[in-house]
Amino acid sequence: MTSSDTAPLPHALWRVMLALVVVVVLVMTTGWTAVGRGDGPREPREAAMAAWRHDRIAYRTLPDPDERPAAISAFFGALTERQQDRLAVRHPYVVGNLDGAPLPVRYRANRIALRAALDDERDRAGDRRLSDDGHRQAVRRMHRFAALLRPDRQILAFDPAGRGRVAEVFGDLGRAERVSVVVPGVDTNLLTFQKSALKYTAPVGMAASLYQAERETSPSTRTAVIAWADYASPAGVGMDAATGRLAATGADRLVGLTEGLPGSSEVALFCHSYGSVVCGVAAHKLPKRVTDVAVAGSPGMRADDVAGLGTGARVWAARDADDWIADVPYLEVGGLGHGADPVAPEFGARLVSSHGAAGHAGYFVPGTDSLRNFAGIGVGAYGSVRCAAGQDGCRDGLPLDEPVSGEISGTAKV
Repeated sequence: MTSSDTAPLPHALWRVMLALVVVVVLVMTTGWTAVGRGDGPREPREAAMAAWRHDRIAYRTLPDPDERPAAISAFFGALTERQQDRLAVRHPYVVGNLDGAPLPVRYRANRIALRAALDDERDRAGDRRLSDDGHRQAVRRMHRFAALLRPDRQILAFDPAGRGRVAEVFGDLGRAERVSVVVPGVDTNLLTFQKSALKYTAPVGMAASLYQAERETSPSTRTAVIAWADYASPAGVGMDAATGRLAATGADRLVGLTEGLPGSSEVALFCHSYGSVVCGVAAHKLPKRVTDVAVAGSPGMRADDVAGLGTGARVWAARDADDWIADVPYLEVGGLGHGADPVAPEFGARLVSSHGAAGHAGYFVPGTDSLRNFAGIGVGAYGSVRCAAGQDGCRDGLPLDEPVSGEISGTAKV
């Protein structure tokens, strides 16, 4: 045996071997998870898009739904309110999801789409050929659609196809000075969009909690919060969760959302778990109105450091001491893994306290430092932000418009 036979393996090789171990573990424990499973009925989206493309309004061709939000906004701006309403009624599944379309038109279109989806599920639930599991799912979807149709709800996006996508607004988005967007992680779909038990682990509970905290932090600030489950998230902690494929498509949708928001509001993103991967991939394409990106329980942002994200937004990070995400391999090899740990000092994020949060899904629970910090970031009250222990510099260079006592300066746990 030569000396080379016993030499330590190069660092890069160790990283490759570790990545292979991760793949084996994922396959053995969760399977090759894919989003294209038969989790729900397929909406004939192609038919809806075809009808849109063949229609006219006032002898004008309708814009391609993939146009940038500015072009969509200009198109609707040239129509009368009656013409806008006519399009919402004729093409609800398209208009309700057009970034750049007027908010009232989108809200109306999505209510029409929800009623149609509810009727479809009622018919489906009554089909005697449906399996017991299919029947239970149809009933659950009926309940979800009925809940989303409550008069007090503002549905910004809705697509019932497959596992489904949805986004909801809290507050007056049209008049907001500051807008916060909650970007959730794995297993986010129509049926998990809102939960009665453990409600702060679901997008609706996260966003509602953040909205209330922002109003308490700065009552005079006109704010709105969006529960944004309008992308196809990984189903379970499987191969999709270990790669950036779904994050890439989600990032494009997130960029479209932020570009299409009305007015000149500043925007902050609050990205949980795999949602932070989406935000990391989107970072270099985000409009300048996005001033802050905060991640919690992040498996990585597919970048080596803040500079690698290519954004001018402030980047914040939080992780509770007992969050299991700390045990994942923070690497990226051959497309597997999401890169460096955002709470590592060398990553360069502004590290904030999450004291009081429990586990991987407790960051938006009332009374936690993480929620208070997110609220301060969301409304621009940076003086109220509590840095993580030993990270007093998280507020460096920011306007401290809230008094900061010595008690909270650099004493809280991550």
